Amino acid sequence: MTGDPRASDPRPPREARVTGDPRPTGPRPLGADGLPLDVLRLTGVRAVGHHGVFDHERRDGQEFVVDAVVHLDARPAAEGDDLAATVHYGVLAEELVAAVERDPVDLVETLAERLADVVLAHPAAALAEITVHKPSAPITVPFADVSISIVRARRDA
Repeated sequence: MTGDPRASDPRPPREARVTGDPRPTGPRPLGADGLPLDVLRLTGVRAVGHHGVFDHERRDGQEFVVDAVVHLDARPAAEGDDLAATVHYGVLAEELVAAVERDPVDLVETLAERLADVVLAHPAAALAEITVHKPSAPITVPFADVSISIVRARRDA
């Protein structure tokens, strides 16, 4: 392949399905008390972003789909019936969309890091698992999905 990968790509976005199981496959992380953390799962959050290395991706934008898994101790929220003691999933969904919609980056890896930071900004969140799907990625062969999944913990944990 020759030429600059940022050169304009005239191909239209491909139709694709987002598939896969966003649930973690390993053991659940433990809290400070040694008990497994609880899991809040937000899947299929859709937003249009202008991320990618090609000019047409930056110019036209495309849909990104985000799955966020938040590991937290839900007991304080449950015991006090206190929304402030957990992660408000409605607010989180809006924050994730805003993070996808803001300034463009080249890589879905960079976008995933940004989204993990959004999750971990919530005091109740101990660990974030983020999957970013790019269903209209500029790939020349038929495909179902392209995604990156990352796991990040609070730096102060």
